[in-house]
Amino acid sequence: MLSEAREHIKDGSIIVSATKGIEEKGLLTPSGIIKEALSGKGVSTVALSGPSFATEVSRMLPAALSAASDSTDAAVKVQEAFSTGYFRVYTNSDVIGVELGGALKNVMAIASGISDGLGLGHNARAALITRGLAEMARLGVRMGGQAATFSGLSGLGDLVLTCTGPLSRNYTVGVALGSGKSLAEATGGMKAVAEGVKTCRGARELALSYGIEMPITEAVYGVLYNGKQPKEAVLELMNRDLKGE
Repeated sequence: MLSEAREHIKDGSIIVSATKGIEEKGLLTPSGIIKEALSGKGVSTVALSGPSFATEVSRMLPAALSAASDSTDAAVKVQEAFSTGYFRVYTNSDVIGVELGGALKNVMAIASGISDGLGLGHNARAALITRGLAEMARLGVRMGGQAATFSGLSGLGDLVLTCTGPLSRNYTVGVALGSGKSLAEATGGMKAVAEGVKTCRGARELALSYGIEMPITEAVYGVLYNGKQPKEAVLELMNRDLKGE
């Protein structure tokens, strides 16, 4: 679509991406796809990400997000254009960190939903969120992101929201899987896409490519694509070799 729209986009434009995910073929983040498609146009890309269920934003309930760009000027312009009395935007220069946070948290949300679907309790969910954040940050830092970004709105903020909110499509899919439904059954009646299902593939490929251990991502991948039973995946996570935090 971007390639088709290329001739209509003015040189030097600012492209705002609110998309969260990892391309399956090239393992690119949204800004990487934009830069590739619009190479030579001199555009600035801004990734807008953070804890923001669309239904709540549409009701003008308070929310805060990060606008990340290699161009400080572009990030500030987006900040000023999007900020309102109920929608607060912070600037950030760590594009890869912000985009990975927004993508990987969807995989963790599926894991959190599986845990709740199995009835494993609040302790298990808290452990998943915490350890999930740790593996998100490991991959992000290895790919050039900043560790602090994963403690911010696009990391921890979005992760907590998506792993605990019933409005989260990814969490809902996880609950269905943990309750015994197949992936087809879990996603069949959904009106919108649960991004974490596809993102899990890309996240796993990135982890393997960069040599980063991501056990929760691997466990979710096993459930989604290898027919592993959720209870079995949990047992494998809990019985991994003991180590320091």
